[in-house]
Parts: sequence; C-alpha cells; structure tokens
Amino acid sequence: MTSPHIYRLVSADGSTIASPTKGTLGGHRKNRIYGLLTCKAARRALEHGRSYEQQRVFFADETTAIAAGYRPCAVCMPEQYEEWKAAGNK
Repeated sequence: MTSPHIYRLVSADGSTIASPTKGTLGGHRKNRIYGLLTCKAARRALEHGRSYEQQRVFFADETTAIAAGYRPCAVCMPEQYEEWKAAGNK
C-alpha cells in the first residue's frame, strides 16, 4: 500500500503546512498574488523560466490566501481584484 500524496500549502499565518488535500488556488510568494490554477498569466510566467516556479505557492481557499496577505490576480479574478482595489488597496 502506498502512502497518500502530501501537498504543501500556505496557511493563514503565511507558514507552509502539509495537507492531504490539493490546493484550490495558486499564488506567487514574492508578488503576494493569488489566482486560479488555470490562470493564463501564471501559465505564461511558468513557461518562461524557473524563477516563477520557485516562488509558486498554493492555498486551500481564498479566505486563507487573503488572511496570508495575498491579493487577487487581475487577470483570472478580475471581479475580486476590482473589489480589492475599491477597498483602497494598491
């Protein structure tokens, strides 16, 4: 019997945790951005080199990403990004 796969996710306090469940959102640690796993902008960045891949993080959900201090991606989450901007964030 094989052991279950363990995923590394970012928790609300920004630390990395082990989880048996895959994250639902991806992000970029340096830029503090989170978005959909299908994001075109993230996919393009991943295709252009390892530097983006080395900064890639994953979140269980949007609430956790926000609590960890990340903002929504303007490309794949435009409504959430506009709400974030309207709240006075930059």
